[in-house]
Parts: sequence; C-alpha cells; structure tokens
Amino acid sequence: MMTEEEFWAALQPMEIRATFYRLYHDEQGFPLFFSQEDLPGNYIDIDQTTYNTPHTHIRVIDGKLVTLDTSSAITKLTPTEYGVPCHPQDVSIVVDEKLPNKKWNLV
Repeated sequence: MMTEEEFWAALQPMEIRATFYRLYHDEQGFPLFFSQEDLPGNYIDIDQTTYNTPHTHIRVIDGKLVTLDTSSAITKLTPTEYGVPCHPQDVSIVVDEKLPNKKWNLV
C-alpha cells in the first residue's frame, strides 16, 4: 500500500538527463567500444546514427572520426606457381613441398 507522501513524491518531475553517444578509443585512435555512459578514458562524441551502426574500419585522428578506405585492402587467396603448399583438395592443410600439393598466395 502506498502512503500519501509516496504518492505525491511519485508525481514529482523526474530528472531528465541529456542523451549522448560516445566512441571510446585508445591512444592510437583504434576504437575500443561505443557507450552512452560517462566512463574514464579517451572518447569522442558521435551522433546517434554512428552509434547505432558501428563500423570496425574507423579511426579517431586529431579528435575526428575517420572511415578507412578498405577497398584496396581486400585480398584473395588464389592458386599460384609460387606460394604456400597446401593439400590438393584442402587449402587449410599446409603440406611439405615434396608431397603432392597446390600452392596458394594472397593476391
């Protein structure tokens, strides 16, 4: 059962805190985590859209969020004449060059 004092206290205006979004990062600018809490450490304020769609290909440079160009960093394993000798039917098994093998390399 609620007392009269508890009833009137419940109707008092609640404290409304401002909503903020932060990206915490290390000394080199690599992202650590996103948060809405005031925690110790290096951070930058970000918008809600960035907070809701976090990317891993980002860095903090000079206090600003920078998206890295990953189009040139994409590589693919392809069979080559020179490379890592693997089992002819399973690229995940590295074998001695003296055994039957298929060589793979990043291109």
